[in-house]
Amino acid sequence: MSKQHLVAVIGAGPAGIYGTRKLTEAGHRVLLINRDIKPGGLAEYGIFLDKEKMKTGLRKQFQRILADGKVSYLGHVTVGEGKSLTLKDLQEIGFSAIVVSAGAQGTKKLGLPGEDLIGVYHAKDVVYHYNKLPPFSQRHFEIGTRVAIIGMGNVMVDVANWLLNYMNSAEVTVVARRGPKEKAYDDSEFEVVEKYLDNDDMRKEIERIRPNLEAAGQNVDELIQKFVKSSTPPPNQKLRFRYLCSPTKVLAGNDGKTAGLEVELNELIVEKGRTVAKGTGQHTQFPLDCVIYAIGDEVDSSLGLPFSRGAFVTSPAEASGNPHPAQYRPYDPAAKQALEGIYVMGWSRNASVGLVGIAKKDAEQGTKFINADLAAKEGFEPAVIEQKIEAVMDKLEENNVAFVTKDDVAVLEAKEREEAKKRNTWEHKYASDDEMLNIISAPKAAAS
Repeated sequence: MSKQHLVAVIGAGPAGIYGTRKLTEAGHRVLLINRDIKPGGLAEYGIFLDKEKMKTGLRKQFQRILADGKVSYLGHVTVGEGKSLTLKDLQEIGFSAIVVSAGAQGTKKLGLPGEDLIGVYHAKDVVYHYNKLPPFSQRHFEIGTRVAIIGMGNVMVDVANWLLNYMNSAEVTVVARRGPKEKAYDDSEFEVVEKYLDNDDMRKEIERIRPNLEAAGQNVDELIQKFVKSSTPPPNQKLRFRYLCSPTKVLAGNDGKTAGLEVELNELIVEKGRTVAKGTGQHTQFPLDCVIYAIGDEVDSSLGLPFSRGAFVTSPAEASGNPHPAQYRPYDPAAKQALEGIYVMGWSRNASVGLVGIAKKDAEQGTKFINADLAAKEGFEPAVIEQKIEAVMDKLEENNVAFVTKDDVAVLEAKEREEAKKRNTWEHKYASDDEMLNIISAPKAAAS
């Protein structure tokens, strides 16, 4: 057999899995290392919980990719300083390349007074909770009846969907820095919560900011026609919007929990063709039980790559419009050079941009550059590749990490399908790592 390259891919979400396919199509062996027990990442734990067709389709695609004999899988393995493995461990074992596609696991905050109060959460944590990703699945979230969601993208819609349709929240208020025209959510996504929209309140809210909108050149009557419907929300549940508002402080009650939100009122300014929000210095407050940030994510700085402003640093080389190899290589600003043999792609390269389709495209583009780089290097004999994979497993055992393999995941998924059938539902997920590890270990214990 001819020599092959061995590539470590960190993160088994859409970018990692689709990137793995392109690497194996080029003939390379891949060791796919994943934080979670099950593969899938945001495709498994980020898509809204009732989207059966989308989730089922992606799982089948991922299973086919992972079934390739050139792919080895190690789940329940974290990578970073003080974790199951470090980047240095992988570098010392000697992979042809290390690809970081671990997504954006860091939590972006606004840096507001009071944001550490009970009742203030990040949208990603909430999404992980209702999609049953450990340990978020077991975490208690104090939601209350009145919730503010900061941001107005599709993640906001998913969180509002869960709050209104599953948690029966009485009052959900979307807080947005700019106006209705600058929304980032898709109208088709918004349909799942549209019946809760307080249209009388929406009309009043748009009229409140009419002077600002008109000063920015926007046709307010057209906006009212687009955003104000004729429907009436249920008597005990309402969805409202507060535009031109930037949060400045989370207010605490006497019990030390979230009791309200202070915001600064904004005006709209058109700068270089872009509509931006500018604070007026005027503030207002409204009572709440819970605040959920839906403002995007950032990468996990503990992974050990150069990090700045929520992202891994990549080469400042000119990209001139089209994707450039330098955009996929971590860059050390102090040494003024790219890190040899390490790459980033998907949300690890550009956090919170798109979901499955965007991550897939970015991974496929990135692996073109990786494959080109590998073509100029000498590969390994098959026996050496197996030794290197075994060296990773030995390191994990030395660190007392309960890692899982492809065969283990197959046992778990079969048990989940069996349980779903018993419950007459399209899916069943175990909500803790201990449950999943016990199911995986049961056949081994019986065999011994």
